[in-house]
Amino acid sequence: MSSPTLVSSPGKVLLAGGYLVLDPAYSGVVVSTSSRFYTVIDTIPQSPARADGPIQIRVRSPQFLEATWLYFVEFDGPSAVRVEHIADNATSASTKNKFVHLALQRTLTLAAELRTVGTLQNTLSCGLDITIVGDNDFYSQRAQLAANNLPPTLHSLSKLQPFNKTGVRIADVHKTGLGSSAALITSLVSGLLLHLNVIPADSFATEGGTASASEGRKLAHNLAQYVHCLAQGKVGSGFDVSAAVFGSQIYTRFDPAVLEPLMKEDAPAQGLHPVISPSNSAWNYRVEPFKLPPQTRLMLADVDAGSDTPSLVGKVLKWRKENSDEAKKLWDTIDGLNQGLSKTLLKLSDIAEKNPTAYRKAVKYISTIQSVQWLANPNIADNQNHRDLKEVIEVFLEAHTLSEGIRDNMRDMGERAGVPIEPPEQTALLNACISVAGVIGGSVPGAGGYDAIWLLVCDPVNCPPEELPASRVERVWSTYTGLDVSPLLASESVAKGVRVEALDAVPGLKEIVREQ
Repeated sequence: MSSPTLVSSPGKVLLAGGYLVLDPAYSGVVVSTSSRFYTVIDTIPQSPARADGPIQIRVRSPQFLEATWLYFVEFDGPSAVRVEHIADNATSASTKNKFVHLALQRTLTLAAELRTVGTLQNTLSCGLDITIVGDNDFYSQRAQLAANNLPPTLHSLSKLQPFNKTGVRIADVHKTGLGSSAALITSLVSGLLLHLNVIPADSFATEGGTASASEGRKLAHNLAQYVHCLAQGKVGSGFDVSAAVFGSQIYTRFDPAVLEPLMKEDAPAQGLHPVISPSNSAWNYRVEPFKLPPQTRLMLADVDAGSDTPSLVGKVLKWRKENSDEAKKLWDTIDGLNQGLSKTLLKLSDIAEKNPTAYRKAVKYISTIQSVQWLANPNIADNQNHRDLKEVIEVFLEAHTLSEGIRDNMRDMGERAGVPIEPPEQTALLNACISVAGVIGGSVPGAGGYDAIWLLVCDPVNCPPEELPASRVERVWSTYTGLDVSPLLASESVAKGVRVEALDAVPGLKEIVREQ
């Protein structure tokens, strides 16, 4: 028996580039999160498929109620693969899981094209037992915290068991906006490609953007983009899947036309591989590596007042179409600020490497005062002995100023389009947070609305926990009365995108996988 295949993919936060990322003329700044989706693929225990019977695939999401799906795999002719959901089985949910079903169907179809049907049949001869789970941050933990009489704090969240049960069906869960469907599909597709030997075992060993990624990672990206678009019924920007595959990045989308031949739910008559292959030049997306500066920390909060992202996007795009000149001018302005922010944050990483002492001192200093005071001290501003320190602080202040400029212009766009990109309630919350000592900047992620905020805060070394900027921010959140704010544990992912995991190395994973 072969060993299980275990793959994980991160969630995402779109720091800058909301709406603009839909247009290949612009880019978005995307950070991948430490919160991940995990797919574990094994053979079905003690249940080899009969020679004359269908191959079985069982998929479980044990964090939810009624979340086991059974599929039969049949081969129609020399190349066609059919995956059928068995709804009337006692162990299989009657409701369909469109994302999982399409991921299985299209990945097995691609595997049959690249490895032949006979080889695929042999690989699947003992069936597949697939478990998919997501870190707690992907779903609101308010009910679980309340049930345990715990306040909504980072410390409380750390006490919850990993892969906590939600107590609801998948359709009823409150998501936090970290890109759960993209991370799920990416981990499932990537795990299947590895398990079925469609891509080499070391495909996810190398990291970086499109320039350094393996062909296997690029194939996983293209297939995950396709399945995700198909399941959603439209070709979106793809930044969430790209973050799940490649990690933090500056993302420029692909031309949607590349997927148009395949965007029907019925299995396409033409082969998948000619379209999905990384050698297809129509995949013209760009991924440039990005990371947050050292000794800083991404903080995320779930705000209990959801937004309907599709309706926000639809209204903004309608405004843009009807006011093209005005929109272009504003989008160009926002894009300049977005690019400036990404370059400034990357510049801080370079400074930290070249002058670590000045960088460390600067982070420690600005962690103690509000951003408006960072250069107010004449001993720093005018003293030549502190020139290096001043130069670092100036770059941090530039990042703060750019971040605030993006907020101003995104609010302007919201007002012009008549949509709440940064509603007044969120403005008040963000202003309260950004005025805290050691906070560099923040905003509403992605398309905006009421449901989340992000902050970038200093995280100095050797600082007492109660004096950390993150602790001060958390005190603001816990006492804030204008909105119900609950923190998320996630920070930026150190690992870049999809990675192969060891079952014993992920706390709580072995236990939930072995539940029956």
